[in-house]
Amino acid sequence: MRIRDLLAPESIQLNGSATGKEDVLNQMVSLMVKSGKIADEETYRKGVFAREEESTTGIGEGIAIPHCKSAAVKKPGLSAMVLKNGVDFDALDGEKVHLIFLIAAPDTEDNVHLDVLSRLSVLLMDENFTNGLKQAASVEEFLKVIDEAESEKEEKEEQKETEIKEPEENQKKILAVTGCPTGIAHTYMAAESLEKKAAELGCFIKVETRGSGGAKNVLTAKEIEEADCIIVAADTKVPMDRFAGKPVIICQVSDGISKADKLIQRAMAKDAPIYKGSGEASESESMGGESFGHKVYKHLMNGVSHMLPFVVGGGIMIAIAFLIDSFGVDLASLPTDERANFGTILPAAAFFKSIGGLAFGFMLPVLAGYIAMSIADRPGLVVGFVGGAIAANGKSGFLGALVAGFAAGLIIQLLKKIFDKLPKGLDGLKPVLLYPLLGVLLIGALMTFIIEPPVGALNIAINTGLAHMNGVSSVLLGALVAGMMAVDMGGPLNKAAYVFGTASIAAGNYNIMAAVMIGGMVPPIAIALGTLFFKNKFTAEERKAGPTNFIMGLSFITEGAIPFAAADPLRVIPACVVGSAIAGAMSMAFNCTLMAPHGGIFVFLVMGNAIWYLLSLIVGSAVSCLLLGLLKKKIV
Repeated sequence: MRIRDLLAPESIQLNGSATGKEDVLNQMVSLMVKSGKIADEETYRKGVFAREEESTTGIGEGIAIPHCKSAAVKKPGLSAMVLKNGVDFDALDGEKVHLIFLIAAPDTEDNVHLDVLSRLSVLLMDENFTNGLKQAASVEEFLKVIDEAESEKEEKEEQKETEIKEPEENQKKILAVTGCPTGIAHTYMAAESLEKKAAELGCFIKVETRGSGGAKNVLTAKEIEEADCIIVAADTKVPMDRFAGKPVIICQVSDGISKADKLIQRAMAKDAPIYKGSGEASESESMGGESFGHKVYKHLMNGVSHMLPFVVGGGIMIAIAFLIDSFGVDLASLPTDERANFGTILPAAAFFKSIGGLAFGFMLPVLAGYIAMSIADRPGLVVGFVGGAIAANGKSGFLGALVAGFAAGLIIQLLKKIFDKLPKGLDGLKPVLLYPLLGVLLIGALMTFIIEPPVGALNIAINTGLAHMNGVSSVLLGALVAGMMAVDMGGPLNKAAYVFGTASIAAGNYNIMAAVMIGGMVPPIAIALGTLFFKNKFTAEERKAGPTNFIMGLSFITEGAIPFAAADPLRVIPACVVGSAIAGAMSMAFNCTLMAPHGGIFVFLVMGNAIWYLLSLIVGSAVSCLLLGLLKKKIV
């Protein structure tokens, strides 16, 4: 398979133009869809934007390689765009991007295409290659440049395989490991950049790449023992204990691309702490070492991201069940003992409630399971699932599942250290017998006797307090969670508020989710209004992109406001936070409820006190719009 096999002519745009990063990503997704390789456009689009939130794919030198590996992709593919005037893309070097390749990778075990995608990533490190693409006068010429460069690269790779490269006498020996979350582009670009800089500086280097196709060019124990220094440029988990006792530089994979020269110089000077094993370096790193707080957040978000589809799908089906019964049954006429069955009285309602309830029931086990898996890899999954199921069936609920997830991951990590001393012949027995058996036993005992009693009591107290909240306290809570949704618009605070809202649904407190959703809807709607009523406060590009935020806001997609907030954060963010907080406070004051955890205005029918909810949304959006008009400066 070659690059040409993945890049259809209809997915190439040589004279592109865009108003900003969001606009160009949407255009790239549309180009990809034209190739017929995407099964679900919106799911793929969300995956592309989610990857971009992790870290920018603008690698510098005018190039960006956004990518997404998703089940929404039918076949591997590429789309390409040349932007003569460039576009702001939050690139690593701060410069505009002129050449963009979007990668679509299917979520399958067949990873043949990944070699092709990694080859493209490496080719883009060649300035002559990228200049040829930018200057191509036709799609045919664009593809010809790629074919010629790829053929030349294949010849060099064949020659490289026949050569046995060994370090020269007295030459510095450096090893490196590169890896990014998706393992498609940045992994190989960092490796290529490090190899080039090492050659320029006259030292030997071997790079292990940990991409989606698995680890390649794996470092041997002998090579590690003889190495002067080791560079780990990765945003994904890397087996680290093998480097114990060696100088190790830990940094982000993007540093491997943009700061390769500094990394090689540090490695040659052995300017690195001695790695002590057990997953921690001996001192904090100055070039992007991961903090403890970021590790906890990463593990938590892994659980939350896998949990949300169950919450959204199950929650909306349960809401539909209540809606059906509300239309077909007179609740006031029902006997008191039958009112508890509301949502399952009519056959159609019972159908939706049963399926939605099953989906919703997986929420806590999935949350705990994938937190544990993030900490301890696959052996942690079953232990986390069991811990989450105990929390779901006990009294600790959402809080218990959070604790169970982290506890399960730590249990497996402990068992790995204990069983590391067993004979190598028993390695195959560990993941299929020892880890699940002892892990499930330990998490069961830990949850039953230690975690469930105190966390369960705390959870009951919190839910009871929330259920009885009224007056000023409920209004303040609504303002708080809604305001948090607008602070970083998809970041940690936004996610924290949303997770709190979904957990409240599970506990039967539906007014909190209503406040959370309205807080996320206000910013994009307010910005769309601002571009219409205060045109002199926005650039021409912003005014063109503004109206699309009406749709995004009404759909509860807060991220539509991010480009505007990034362009003027000191004015836009406070204006949005104030409007969202007011809308959330009003929603609580009017006792608006929402059983669906997503959908925006399109789940209007399952809102409690829907007219007052709509009024709260209008008032909050209007306040933010007026504040934008007052705070933002006129565009000259």
